[in-house]
Amino acid sequence: MKPREALRLALRDFYANSFRLVLVNAALGAILVASVLAALAFPLAAALVLASGPVAAALVHCAVTLVRTGNLALADAWTGLRIHWRRGLELAAAGAALVGLGIVAYRFYGASSLWPLAFLTVYVLVLLGIYELVLWTLAIAEPERGLRGAARAAAVLVASRPGATLLLGLALLLVNVVGIAAAVMPFLTLTVAYTFLATAHFVLPLPSTEETA
Repeated sequence: MKPREALRLALRDFYANSFRLVLVNAALGAILVASVLAALAFPLAAALVLASGPVAAALVHCAVTLVRTGNLALADAWTGLRIHWRRGLELAAAGAALVGLGIVAYRFYGASSLWPLAFLTVYVLVLLGIYELVLWTLAIAEPERGLRGAARAAAVLVASRPGATLLLGLALLLVNVVGIAAAVMPFLTLTVAYTFLATAHFVLPLPSTEETA
């Protein structure tokens, strides 16, 4: 599916299921805000961000379910949390480690004579973030596949459609940046769910008539 079509279908699905998706997105946002506030008071509390992993996995599960079946209930969020909480923790830990290393590298290069590499670090982090979106979707959509297998599948998909994947990722990055700039609330309640929906439409094959019936 082309990025433009994925974005359009995600907007349609989000509008039709906004109440359910906003609730799960808001739960994820609340955990992120709590972890950030705790980290400001006590830096080691930044580890609390890992608690967002299971909720993010539940949100991805909702997106995958909606794309595959055309239907979504609040019970699906609980199902996703129950099934994928461990994988959500693993993915959150991997993502947090990458971001942490990226921040360290950016600060190191930014304060040295190699400061142009700081911009390269940001570029690499953006690319890894786009890859992570694909990885989260495949890892949750195919729980029987190991995490390494999902990582390989995500790499193959990104490598086979680099331009389209980059275009979708940059569009979704813009959506979330706008959400954060608009007093943060849209990001905490809307844009993350929309991001996962658009990625699911882009990554997953089109459902058959029987699956959506």
